[in-house]
Amino acid sequence: MGVLTGKTALVTGGSRGIGRAVALRLAADGARVVVHYGGDEEAAKETVTRIEEAGGRAFAVRARFGEPGAVDRLFDEMLAGLDGHGLDILVNNAGISSGSSVSEVTPDEWERLLAVNVTAPFFVIQRALPLLKDGSRIVNMGSTASRFAVSTQVGYTVTKAALESLAPSLANELGRRGITVNTVAPGAIRTDLTAGYTAIPEVVAGLEAITALGRLGEPEDVADVVGFLAGPGGRWITGRTIDVSGGTYLGPIV
Repeated sequence: MGVLTGKTALVTGGSRGIGRAVALRLAADGARVVVHYGGDEEAAKETVTRIEEAGGRAFAVRARFGEPGAVDRLFDEMLAGLDGHGLDILVNNAGISSGSSVSEVTPDEWERLLAVNVTAPFFVIQRALPLLKDGSRIVNMGSTASRFAVSTQVGYTVTKAALESLAPSLANELGRRGITVNTVAPGAIRTDLTAGYTAIPEVVAGLEAITALGRLGEPEDVADVVGFLAGPGGRWITGRTIDVSGGTYLGPIV
């Protein structure tokens, strides 16, 4: 039996990339996983199939964050699949990126970034609170972008910093219920979201040169940290941001 046997997890953006790796990891540890996705139904089905083929349990729920009523749709469909059971783990992973500098960000892009990366996870947490059992885990997916100066990601950086700021206050409020709230902040990870630059050898070489462990991250590197926080080993960590970047920008590498 896995350490999460008997528990139920919701992973937003669980159809691809880091979200899929998280869903697979939690399922491998025994959790039943609700795989949320925004639009790629085939990818979500593939995630569910991989979990089931490995002997786990999962089902997919569609809701496109940023659209009116998306959080309500997510919970309506999820509750139908939970058959009266609550949640033990919530992973707010769904998010969108941006490649615009401060002079290029439009009001529409700004509003969408905030809607998907900040507003949606906030209200997912709000809606999940009555379902979350005492001793549950909340993990929000931040980014090391919030501590680096990357001019072409300014809108994305602001949203990730905002999401990261939720953890201390929520941890303080929910601590008496034994609920932990943490942020996992990945660095450069090879996913379809980052393929625009991780497919360029010169860019990869530059990133590896400033990373202590000398390579880009893989989705599983992040999923393993989420799995630890979601399991019994993470019971005494709350209100924190965990940097999962392989040691990016720690200082001169000699």
